[in-house]
Formats: sequence, structure tokens, C-alpha cells
Amino acid sequence: METVQIREAKASFSALVAAAEKGRPTLVSRHGQPCALIVPVADGARLYPLEMPNLANYLLALPELLATQRDATPLRGVDFG
Repeated sequence: METVQIREAKASFSALVAAAEKGRPTLVSRHGQPCALIVPVADGARLYPLEMPNLANYLLALPELLATQRDATPLRGVDFG
């Protein structure tokens, strides 16, 4: 994995992105300390999924309507006195 200083990364950002597209990650450092990592999308998507699943989309994708019944039992009375 290649390591570049942040100043060099700013100057050659397009080249770093092209390297990531080819599967080569690049470590960016500031004052000798790692601060960022430019990686291919597939590698980054394993840690941070591009689309997060949610319940609404899952229910909308069901092949047929979800049959539910409401409980008609009257609610319990409350005495505040």
C-alpha cells in the first residue's frame, strides 16, 4: 500500500482516485501520522454499506399484502380519582 503526505494527496487527488479504481488503496498521512485511507468502493462498502436496509422498504417489497387483524377488545378503563 502506498503512503503519501496530505500535501501530495491534494496535488494528485485524481491519480489517487484512479489508483483506487484499479484496486490499489493509498494511505494519507499528516506529519507522519495516518489520517485517511483512499480505497476502492467495494472495500469501503463492506464497512459502510451504500444502502442501509430498512423495515419500510422490506415491507413494501413483500409480494402480497400483509394480512393483519385488529384486536377489537375494549380498552381498560382508567380511574384518576
